[in-house]
Amino acid sequence: LESTSPVGTTEKLENWLKGLRPDLTFPTDAGAQADIRLAYCPERVLPGKIMDELLHNDRVIGGLTPACAESAVELYRIFVRGECVKTHARTAEMCKLTENSFRDVNIAFANELSLICDKLGISVWELIRLANRHPRVNILQPGAGVGGHCIAVDPWFIVAQAPEQARLIRTAREVNDYKPEWVIDKVKAALADCVTERNVTPAEVKIACLGLAFKPNIDDLRESPAVEITSKLAAWHKGEVLAVEPNVMALPAALNNKIRLTNFTEALRQADILVLLVDHNEFKDYPAEKLTQKWIIDTRGVWKQ
Repeated sequence: LESTSPVGTTEKLENWLKGLRPDLTFPTDAGAQADIRLAYCPERVLPGKIMDELLHNDRVIGGLTPACAESAVELYRIFVRGECVKTHARTAEMCKLTENSFRDVNIAFANELSLICDKLGISVWELIRLANRHPRVNILQPGAGVGGHCIAVDPWFIVAQAPEQARLIRTAREVNDYKPEWVIDKVKAALADCVTERNVTPAEVKIACLGLAFKPNIDDLRESPAVEITSKLAAWHKGEVLAVEPNVMALPAALNNKIRLTNFTEALRQADILVLLVDHNEFKDYPAEKLTQKWIIDTRGVWKQ
């Protein structure tokens, strides 16, 4: 089983198979003599580098028995060039959840810092850059939230199975889940300033959301906080909301009737408010001094460093 699963999934799979095939023997009953051998390996692939990571990443192989783990290692060694490390299935299942929870907690620290710095009138980008000069400090960069089908999902498996113990993991999820709402509040405040300063109605103001993918330079929109933010803004705003996502040719069906997909050049020409949600190279390469918009919400520090 290669996937991301709650702890105990491989054991449940064995029980299901036992019910379907009572004529066969299974590892927890028959040990090394079982007809069927079951093992779990965490799925570890990066969008855009899937084949490379399938071949070169180290693998954690968790068997229901040592014999199961060894058989799975023999299979993976056919094509994996990284190291195959054997353990029990439960440990391997927890390993994948731990990896993504660790990343989520670290991102939550950066995102919480951005909220604190905003309240205290400090540049979070400068603060992190200075703090990271310490030889044992490596703070990540904040953003609009956390997306994708792994980091934004996997920690909840741990919380569900150990709710009283997983307090930090739960809090990190809550911090990261809140960040899109904070971004939306910033856009609403910018709109109010724009309307007041220009003496126009909200319907006359155009907002451009830059980036919809859940991470830079990919076309994957799954669980993306940028999609959530853009969709909610479009539902709330009386004027037009533009979306710029250079890695897709069309908007998802859920957004298609509310938002107009356009290119970066056109968005710069038309928009009154820019909301940078994903630091795609196309946005990073554009010089901040060329921007003419007064109201810019830069969630990735591309133009506000």
